[in-house]
Amino acid sequence: MNHPLDAQEADAAAARSMRMSFTMHGIGASDGIAIGPAHLVSYATLEVAQYLVPAHELENERRRFLGALASVREELSELRASIPAAAPQEFGAFIDVHQMILADATLSLAPLDLIASQQCNAEWALKLQLDQLLEQFDTIDDAYLRERKGDILQVVERVMKALSGKPGYIPRPAPGSARPILVAHDLSPADMIQFKHAAFAGFLTDLGGSTSHTAIVARSLAIPAIVALHRARDLIRENDQLIIDGTLGVVIVNPDPAVLAEYRLRQEALGIERAKLQRLASTPAKTIDGTPIELLGNIEGPDDAAEVRLNGGMGIGLFRTEFLFMNRDELPGEDEQFEAYRAVARAMDGLPVTIRTLDIGADKTLRGDGNRSSANPALGLRAIRYCLADPPLFHTQLRALLRASVHGTLNILVPMLSTKQELLQTLNAVARARASLVEEGVTLPARVAIGGMVEIPAAAIALDMFIKHLDFLSIGTNDLIQYTLAIDRTDDTVAHLYDPLHPAIIGLIAGVAQQAARANVPVAVCGEMAGDVDLTRLLIGLGLRGLSMHPAFLLEVKQRILKTQLSEISALARRIARTRDPDRVRRLVEKLNS
Repeated sequence: MNHPLDAQEADAAAARSMRMSFTMHGIGASDGIAIGPAHLVSYATLEVAQYLVPAHELENERRRFLGALASVREELSELRASIPAAAPQEFGAFIDVHQMILADATLSLAPLDLIASQQCNAEWALKLQLDQLLEQFDTIDDAYLRERKGDILQVVERVMKALSGKPGYIPRPAPGSARPILVAHDLSPADMIQFKHAAFAGFLTDLGGSTSHTAIVARSLAIPAIVALHRARDLIRENDQLIIDGTLGVVIVNPDPAVLAEYRLRQEALGIERAKLQRLASTPAKTIDGTPIELLGNIEGPDDAAEVRLNGGMGIGLFRTEFLFMNRDELPGEDEQFEAYRAVARAMDGLPVTIRTLDIGADKTLRGDGNRSSANPALGLRAIRYCLADPPLFHTQLRALLRASVHGTLNILVPMLSTKQELLQTLNAVARARASLVEEGVTLPARVAIGGMVEIPAAAIALDMFIKHLDFLSIGTNDLIQYTLAIDRTDDTVAHLYDPLHPAIIGLIAGVAQQAARANVPVAVCGEMAGDVDLTRLLIGLGLRGLSMHPAFLLEVKQRILKTQLSEISALARRIARTRDPDRVRRLVEKLNS
């Protein structure tokens, strides 16, 4: 006699076998292969069925809705209680926000009235209430709700999942089980922070570009990710078996056993190759003919410094401080920032740490800035413009940075410089912050190096306007490409135009390297080009001696450097910089890597 559980498992296996296998193509945002079940957590339009509920069943339908609310309330409480003591405080604040939204009568009581008045099912009542909220979002009286559209969508999706019997949280994988693959319509950089410590095998999103900040944060997790899939959230179902090939930008949904076996072998082979690369961690990054190249890591938070050391990084080339400010209702104070900057300086134990001042704006926003709008956010109030427009905020960060500089080799990097006036205002702000600390008796180093990011064409073209005032330069290739080619790097509809090998881009980079060399000012590349192993020889051939990248790419780039004879590639790299035919540029880069 078959056990009932055996029959259920057989039914589930049969259902899985009936699921159609298909392939989707997107943009690979992070290399590697991931295999696991789908977990849907996006904010795509919630499509629910509407049906009439008989009058005698209305009370049961109301109870079903209240039960779903109670279930989500319990989920959030359990999540709140499970946050590790050492976790950033914004994790708890994020859950607190959702608990408050769930308790608001607009979502917890209004659907009950709709169930009674329209004799509809609970899902449809909640959907109607959500639609009404979103339509009136800009004029709703409750400012707290008005500023938190994304949070409301997340809470509603949790309740919808509870009504359907699906969990609205990320379940902890059981020991030995496959890690889930997150499938989303879109994720902001703030969302990515929330998922950073979750046990995901990979990420899939409908929207996004390969160099969007969300993609960059995904790469910081060192797991495969694919963006710009367009319909993944609609076509993939919960617990569908997925294969992600982040290198090729391919997703295979419900693969047949032969394909699954092949990818498992490939995944194992990649693991073996990565283990071999780890042996290079302590090897100095030098070309065959002895030219040292400084390989540095890009990080989003203090915890990431350990990965830089593990992969042989010789310092931090870019600490993106904006991630300390996001996903919270209150800005971090001076002491909290100081602790974060000091932690990184101490973790690197004397190695250089370059910390970028707050680069907020465009697709990275702060809570409470919901009323600030711009037709072109990437061209609006962001980065150093934002900081100079808010002197108290900037003063607080500069004081924290200067205080932390006592604990290591700390450099300050200024983003998005475009005018000499911005630079002079920034240097004056640093001087004021230093003076205020000295007045309080705080001991500081004699000087802290101040550098500027070259990520706007104007800065690259008129570099002599800045270089005499700066101690070092850092080329931010992501924005430099975006602004030079007039391409929104978060928009997948123009992603095919985003080209790091465009002759104009190579020309600008070569020009910056040459001017910096003449002025004897150190220059590094901290954008995504630095971590692209196919561009390593081109960059060092153009004269770059510092490359800062996600820590996961350090060893692969180091391996390419160790196999490079600089004297053999420099002439070809300079020839590429003079070439104006894009097709010829690509052929010459292939030759450079052969």
